[in-house]
Amino acid sequence: MPAHHTPLIATIAAGLVLAFLCGMVAHRLRLSPLVGYLVAGIAVGPFTPGFVADQGLANELAEIGVILLMFGVGLHFSLKDLMAVRAIAVPGAVVQIAVATLLGMGLAHLLGWGLGAGLVFGLALSVASTVVLVRALQERRIIETERGKIAVGWLIVEDLAMVLALVLLPAVGPALMPGGAALSAAELGLTFGITLAKVAAFVVVMLVAGRRLIPWIMHHAAHTGSRELFRLAVYAVALGVAYGAAVAFDVSFALGAFFAGMLMGESRLSQRAAEEALPLRDAFAVLFFVSVGMLFNPAVLVEQPLAVLATVLIIVIGKSAAAFGIVRAFGHPNATAMTISVSLAQIGEFSFILIGLGVTLGLVDNAARDLVLAGAILSILLNPFLFAAVEKGRARILTKIAFTRGEKAPAPAPAPPEATPPQAVPKVEEPAAPEPAQPEPPDVSTLAAHEVVVGYGRVGRVVGQGMLAAGRPLLVIEDADEAVEAARADGAEVVVGNAANPDVLAAANLPQAARLFVTVPEVFEAGQVVQQARALNPGLEILVRAHSDDSAVHLQGLGASMTVSGEREIALRMLERAGA
Repeated sequence: MPAHHTPLIATIAAGLVLAFLCGMVAHRLRLSPLVGYLVAGIAVGPFTPGFVADQGLANELAEIGVILLMFGVGLHFSLKDLMAVRAIAVPGAVVQIAVATLLGMGLAHLLGWGLGAGLVFGLALSVASTVVLVRALQERRIIETERGKIAVGWLIVEDLAMVLALVLLPAVGPALMPGGAALSAAELGLTFGITLAKVAAFVVVMLVAGRRLIPWIMHHAAHTGSRELFRLAVYAVALGVAYGAAVAFDVSFALGAFFAGMLMGESRLSQRAAEEALPLRDAFAVLFFVSVGMLFNPAVLVEQPLAVLATVLIIVIGKSAAAFGIVRAFGHPNATAMTISVSLAQIGEFSFILIGLGVTLGLVDNAARDLVLAGAILSILLNPFLFAAVEKGRARILTKIAFTRGEKAPAPAPAPPEATPPQAVPKVEEPAAPEPAQPEPPDVSTLAAHEVVVGYGRVGRVVGQGMLAAGRPLLVIEDADEAVEAARADGAEVVVGNAANPDVLAAANLPQAARLFVTVPEVFEAGQVVQQARALNPGLEILVRAHSDDSAVHLQGLGASMTVSGEREIALRMLERAGA
């Protein structure tokens, strides 16, 4: 069959191939792969010469990526977590949406647009991209920290607000147009009440019926013994609930998938479900960024440079400042406020839906859509750099504060006479409130003969406790709040941060370390740590956790001294027991 008769295959093939090539180039240039994905979308879009992919199909494929991504978030975000952050997520999201909408309306007024156009434009600038925010939190392993949970809860409230906006706009749209007839209070109240009732009904159905049905489905799928059926059950639940929620209750696909994942997360099979959903989720998430790039018309940068700049400033500066002030007003430290504010400093899928609806209703023209798309592209491009800068600054602030206070970790277990006494290691601790600090962080060049553990999860904690029991000085590199506290409680010194960050890894003084244990499960992150550690200390013994033979070969090629695979070790112990 000729290629032009297969638009779906052509769109997927062109999108993934170009995304891979551009992503590799971005990686070589030390840029985020997201930059490459967006460039790939521009290359296959209608505003550049050559092959043009099917925009409608690309958007639907991207929506699948959003569904699977939010399903994965729900797997790690319990109802208890959601309720725990409601006190800040609900008022914070509402106030931030209001501020960003007013700023957008102000810019629209300067551009000579009407009230309806300004409202739609402002709303489109107020809501962050689910894909960008969650990917940023996951890449930095902070999605399960307190600030990560606040950001995700904030995002869910924004999504709910946008669901209401999407339902209400068609009803109030005619009244917002010049010369339009205003709706009565009764009509407006009825529309608003119906929308709230639908969302509430969906939540009730999920909490009552879904809480029992979803774990039951996964339990029976697992007991078939077929990995294929279990994987199919995961995708069926994620996509089925998302689609059913949209059809029956008029809520977004993303919100439906989030609740499906959250309820499945209560099952003992949640970890396995997350692993099965990961490959397909990442592939479709890439197509989301390609679809965004396809919408972008580069000509707007030349035709309306000042309007584009103002739009980006509202997204990156205006929204961030509002979020920062709200988080600080609720008593959270500067470090938490910085992370949340920068995670929201971009826009994405809901913005495109809103501005598209505005164009359909005649409230805005294509000029407004082009500005929103330009703002989305540029804010998504800037977001990784802003995030990296904020996380780097956060780590420095915490180190300085801890040093200023003179805090020390709990003393480790008594060492045998022949053991090397522990050395002083910089302590990093997140404070309850910010304090000014002038001194520089302590010099770590005096550290020597210490054990370094990257990651303090199930594997890392066993290793760390064993090192401490043997009386060896231990330094842990970890950025998840609960794991950090667990390491300190066990008596380890801690550097807070992601070990894949060269500055964080340098704080461990690897040239003087005795040994490095890399226990994080993500093979690519582990590979980055191994490669950098080998460059810092060519003679260092590096022991790394691996999940497969291929992963072991990859890690050894990067410089690991020894890789340990759980499945292989289990098999060897069984053989040892059998005398074979």
